[in-house]
Amino acid sequence: MQLIETRDSENYIILAKTLAEEFAQTAVIRDAKGGTPKQERDRLRESNLLKLIVPTEYGGLGQTWKTAFKITREFAKVDSSIAHIFSYHHLGVVVPHIFGSTEQKQRYYSDTIRHNWFWCNAVNPLDKRTTLTSENNYFRLNGTKSFCSGSQDSDMMPITAINQETGEFMLLVIPSQRQGITIHDDWDNMGQRQTDSGSTTFDNVLVYPHEILGSRDKPSQPFNTIRACLTQLNLANIYLGIAQGAFAAAKEYTRTTTRPWLTSGVESATQDPYILQHYGNMWIDLQAATCLTDQAGELLQAAWEQEWSLTAQQRGECALLIATAKAATTKVGLEITNRIFEVMGARATNSKYGFDRYWRNLRTFTLHDPLDYKIRDIGNWALNEELPKPNFYS
Repeated sequence: MQLIETRDSENYIILAKTLAEEFAQTAVIRDAKGGTPKQERDRLRESNLLKLIVPTEYGGLGQTWKTAFKITREFAKVDSSIAHIFSYHHLGVVVPHIFGSTEQKQRYYSDTIRHNWFWCNAVNPLDKRTTLTSENNYFRLNGTKSFCSGSQDSDMMPITAINQETGEFMLLVIPSQRQGITIHDDWDNMGQRQTDSGSTTFDNVLVYPHEILGSRDKPSQPFNTIRACLTQLNLANIYLGIAQGAFAAAKEYTRTTTRPWLTSGVESATQDPYILQHYGNMWIDLQAATCLTDQAGELLQAAWEQEWSLTAQQRGECALLIATAKAATTKVGLEITNRIFEVMGARATNSKYGFDRYWRNLRTFTLHDPLDYKIRDIGNWALNEELPKPNFYS
């Protein structure tokens, strides 16, 4: 069984690499254009990779988070916007599993496979402008959500909203195209330009009782808090993929285009001692960040498989290693996406290459939550041996 799973995993990664090569052909043009990567989203639909994390008993591919993150990393090497919407689909698919009932988990997994749904993300726990009000046997959703990644061209939307009667912060799932939902084309940031991470408004949207998964305020078990770990490690893998992609692009450019400095005394830029030193340092940093991220993936997969047997101690140890990997990939990624210009030279700043997109995308995405608080949690463990407490971001 393990050999079969490993072989399947390798096949899916090979498929992802093929798709990544295809996406790379238009990545620079699409980054400049912004908007919705409709053709690329359809290619993901056709690939069956949207079924990756759904268990086999519901018709899914039954793959591990380790495989999902490796595929996300492959996409991030060439186009982190695609990596963003692809990976957030999987974070959405498992929301009913983590927060809902057994019946809701079964329904949404099965329907995702049956309809080949593409999930987006409108959870954003910091934005509490959406409200849920009871009306007879139903509910009505009103308000606005920001940072609704992948919302354009999506099928299903997990959302958080405040219950007007109880004050609880509720989590629900509704179709993205339901009457009263307006997905705005207002994402105009310097990076992650094709993620459609703008705002969505809800005008008296009908919500059925079975679409409400439960409260996020009072998690009953450690597994109820696992999505924050999934989200954080997903980010670390995207950051790492961007850094790896920047390194590979710089390497190709240096070997084929960069000219040696006039006082270097060498005939090829590939023999310049300072360029070699830069590449050596970048390589060392990448290996360290990769090892940390892979280790965190092993621990997270083990925690996921524990499911409702997961203990607070196990969850805390997992969150700590994920925070360490995320801090490392943030620091290493920002350093490498800046330093690549030192090894490529002035001509590499020409807009036709789009090398600046690596830094712009990473700088935009790494502001998802403050790195300082991650490092504080790590320091609290290093000095006081206190594990991070579960919240929306750890």
